[in-house]
Amino acid sequence: FNRRNDSWVPIEDIDLTTTKEKLKEVRDRKRNFDEFTHDNDEHEGMDEADLKSHEEVTKVKNVNKIQMGKFLVEVWYFSPLPREVWKEGDDVIDTLYFCEFTLNFYKSKEQLERHQKKGCERHPPGDEIYRNNNVSVFEVDGAKSKQWCQNLCYLAKMFLDHKTLYYDVDPFLFYVICECDDQGYHVVGYFSKEKESEDDYNLACILTLPQHQRKGYGKFIISFSYELSKIEKKAGSPEKPLSDLGKEAYHSHWNRELLHMLRSIGARPNPEDRSISMQELSEITSFKKEDIESTLKRLQMIQYHKSQVYVKVDPTLVNYHISKCGSAGVPVDPTKIHWTPHVFNP
Repeated sequence: FNRRNDSWVPIEDIDLTTTKEKLKEVRDRKRNFDEFTHDNDEHEGMDEADLKSHEEVTKVKNVNKIQMGKFLVEVWYFSPLPREVWKEGDDVIDTLYFCEFTLNFYKSKEQLERHQKKGCERHPPGDEIYRNNNVSVFEVDGAKSKQWCQNLCYLAKMFLDHKTLYYDVDPFLFYVICECDDQGYHVVGYFSKEKESEDDYNLACILTLPQHQRKGYGKFIISFSYELSKIEKKAGSPEKPLSDLGKEAYHSHWNRELLHMLRSIGARPNPEDRSISMQELSEITSFKKEDIESTLKRLQMIQYHKSQVYVKVDPTLVNYHISKCGSAGVPVDPTKIHWTPHVFNP
């Protein structure tokens, strides 16, 4: 039975004036329903009971552990792997073996060893846009390195509960953070970013791999995304809604950056120089004004009077909040970024 119901249609029934906004709407709908690299009609024909059964299956992880370089890492969540690797009804894979450079994955160690004997580039595809000591960042275009980016998304889903994996990685740029040594460039985390975002989102998804967590890379990634926004000369913000962990990370970053800035402004010798507007704060930090206002409001450092917004800088309160912010993580040296903003054709 052909469920697709394909048929030829006359030219006059085709809308040739579809707007860019309409295409974006269709693309967004497609992302919500397509599963990453699975057939688009995977759920087609399923009744409510079948869909419920499918949902129950995907609640349980389908891989126990991954081997990636010298690390054996326990998997946290289900990942919709290609059917030739795992499909519904198969046993749970005890260990999935990743090449830490190509991110190809195999069900046996022997398969991985055969792949490694063929040789491969020992760094991510794309351009290296940052290097500071042993920390490097590569910009990878989803349209130019589709397989590599899809592999990265399979890997990411194993450690992100609510990540939506998109079949189409073409609209995204992936910024991959690596630790480099004489063996090559080892992926520690990444963030993705839409090539064109009407909402000025400067980050779509963020992950530090478990074996590299608690080293300060999450804070590095957030800082790096804002350094790119500064180069673009525009304010940015992470894609909403944020997860609980995402909120915690961004609140800490916004708190720390704004508090240190306000403390330095409050220490200026000339009292007349101890004032700054929301717009000026946004231009300096590349934070969206609404993120700045919500942060200062949360810190109880903002007052409203006759439709005007005022920042109340109490040195004792500022120092108290700074003491709760923690460290800034791995620092970003803006002078080491070699990157030019992209201009994409509409």
